Amino acid sequence: MIVMKFGGSSLALPARLEAAADLVAEARRRGRRPCVVLSAMGDTTDELLAAARAAEIGDASAVELATAAFERSAAAATEVLGDATEAVATLATLREAAIVLLRGVAMLRELTPRTSDAILAHGERVSTAIFAAILAERGLAVGELDAREVMRTDDRFGRARPDPAVIRDLADRRIAPLLQAGTIVVTQGFVGATERGFTTTLGRGGSDWSAALIGAALGVEEVQIWTDVEGVLTADPRAVPDARPVPVLSPAEAAELAAFGARVLHPATIQPAIEAGIPVTVRHTLRPGGAFSTIDPRKRPSARGVAALASRGPVTVLTMTSTRMLATAGYLARLFAVFGELDICVDLVVTAEVSVACTVEPDAPIDRLVRALDGLARVEIARDRAIVVAVGEGLRRNALVVERACRALRPIVPELIGMGGNDRNLSFVIHQNEVGPAMPRLHAEFFGDAGAALPVAADEAMS
Repeated sequence: MIVMKFGGSSLALPARLEAAADLVAEARRRGRRPCVVLSAMGDTTDELLAAARAAEIGDASAVELATAAFERSAAAATEVLGDATEAVATLATLREAAIVLLRGVAMLRELTPRTSDAILAHGERVSTAIFAAILAERGLAVGELDAREVMRTDDRFGRARPDPAVIRDLADRRIAPLLQAGTIVVTQGFVGATERGFTTTLGRGGSDWSAALIGAALGVEEVQIWTDVEGVLTADPRAVPDARPVPVLSPAEAAELAAFGARVLHPATIQPAIEAGIPVTVRHTLRPGGAFSTIDPRKRPSARGVAALASRGPVTVLTMTSTRMLATAGYLARLFAVFGELDICVDLVVTAEVSVACTVEPDAPIDRLVRALDGLARVEIARDRAIVVAVGEGLRRNALVVERACRALRPIVPELIGMGGNDRNLSFVIHQNEVGPAMPRLHAEFFGDAGAALPVAADEAMS
């Protein structure tokens, strides 16, 4: 058994729907038993959200916005399926149900999280109806399963938290028998339901989370995330055009990259599969024979040099100075307690004898923080900075990594340098406008022909 999750970009056009169906059919032909988890097609979720917000303020365009999204989906279905009247009728039913909800929002001028979830869930329900019909037209045994029958969550609408134990039981009863009988199961990502049957959504990245939860519940061989890139790349291709896929990542490396800006997936969403020891692969829907990345919890983390680069910005650097810091127990605790009280998240921290510097998001309430720290520390503020990070297992154990990185950055002088306490990230804080030249230089140093990997001892090679 495998889980095959397709994102919105993989379903946005008729040709992509057919390409995704080809992949599922090929997996079944090769004897695998796929459970297919789908996002909404293209930008449908954003369009439905825009319609819901328009309805809340009484904007007459709300119904038009939703209707346009449904009509695009229906046009795609007609192009792929021809006169598939059953699928088109299903889409019409879903469209009318969504419009009823939107009219209710417009009448009350109120959009509750619960109603918003009920509206947004229609995007995934449309994509599964079309995709199941495509597979059936090809003569494949397929069963469309409403995710709300399996994905049990709490009632925090818009950011619902799943109940893995209940999901495991429901998946064993509703999904496993179908897969064992050779039926391809098609279901929605992102969507769940409370114990009382109210529709919920899992938030952004929810489809990946759904796929991982179902994969863990079924104990599948692999969770495949099909998207529009060939895996996790060595750098953002917009900054480094010759970035290439990283073949294998540890879960911890993937987490570091996501924390510093890599957007292919967020490790928190695939954590259920990782905890169950199930590898997660990230693949390109239109290049199935190309390169891909595997996030493999079965691999023993070991030193291997730089695996990939990432950057995040803008960030703001705060440098807090006080002679009271010197040899004073509990000073840092009091300092950062103020951050907690103001709900300010800290990314990178570097300390010295009488000062501590950290990075925060640019929209943090910095003026309030400065006032709250008055008498405890003097605060210097440096805006429009960015964090550039090199990620890889065992970086601290390699004496050359810092030297090579600093050489590659010249003439850029980092304002802060931090070697993560977890031994797998080296961070540099530079000015935001220096990221453009910095990333290609670092990538050429660590992934260019002259030195694609840091030298490591033979017994430290990636296992």
